[in-house]
Amino acid sequence: MAGLDDPHHARFAWERFRRILYAITGVGVLTALAAIALLGRAYGPLGWMATLATFGGVVASVAMAGALMGLAFMSSGTGHDEAVDSFVADRDVSGPRHDRP
Repeated sequence: MAGLDDPHHARFAWERFRRILYAITGVGVLTALAAIALLGRAYGPLGWMATLATFGGVVASVAMAGALMGLAFMSSGTGHDEAVDSFVADRDVSGPRHDRP
């Protein structure tokens, strides 16, 4: 068994993914607080709706980027990328092509 088929390896990979996600979300919270402070300095006191919208938007954007990066790292680190490469290499890709003129 290799990659995420091995329970020990899968547990390690998912724990690593969670650590990455928690760290990136923490960075997102700090970034959101900095953004709110800078917006407050530039435009004056913000209303509670603008503050919540800014906080939620920044944290959600940074967390989504972190989640996608973490999944890419997990895919590469567990051998899934190599498995796909070998699957594509094993297929016959030299068959007839149906290109449009």
